[in-house]
Amino acid sequence: MISGTLINYYIHCKTQMWLFANRINLEDNSEDVRIGKVLHEISEEKVDEVSFEGIKVDKITKDHVVEVKKSDSDLEAAKWQLLYYLYVLKQKGIIKKGRIEVFEKRKQNKKKIEVILDDESEKKLLQIINDIKKIINSKMPTPKFENQCKKCAYYEFCFL
Repeated sequence: MISGTLINYYIHCKTQMWLFANRINLEDNSEDVRIGKVLHEISEEKVDEVSFEGIKVDKITKDHVVEVKKSDSDLEAAKWQLLYYLYVLKQKGIIKKGRIEVFEKRKQNKKKIEVILDDESEKKLLQIINDIKKIINSKMPTPKFENQCKKCAYYEFCFL
């Protein structure tokens, strides 16, 4: 089943996406993931999560679906995750805009980024979904190592 997390991981790292999709979950062992969960729980900005159809959005307002992130480290992946949520809602007849809200601990202002599901992004999203389905059902992609890999919960697995 496709999820916002898979879309996010696809953009960020196809190996991480494949591992997660195939239920090889190493995130429970990650200190960074644990810190992120705790920060999400104790945030000054309370998040009212809404779950449906296998997706979990941080907040829905009159006009927006809001995805809250603790940093702006991978906004491209967050954008496509949010576009997926907008797409699922659109399939139900609910048309909304998206907004990514970034809360960085050392910054005074929170960053807000508008996201709109238009024809072009919807077409690319459907291509991403098809590609995810193909990758999930194939052998694990060859890991490609970059600087951000060192903080990944799956980092050690990629060396096996």
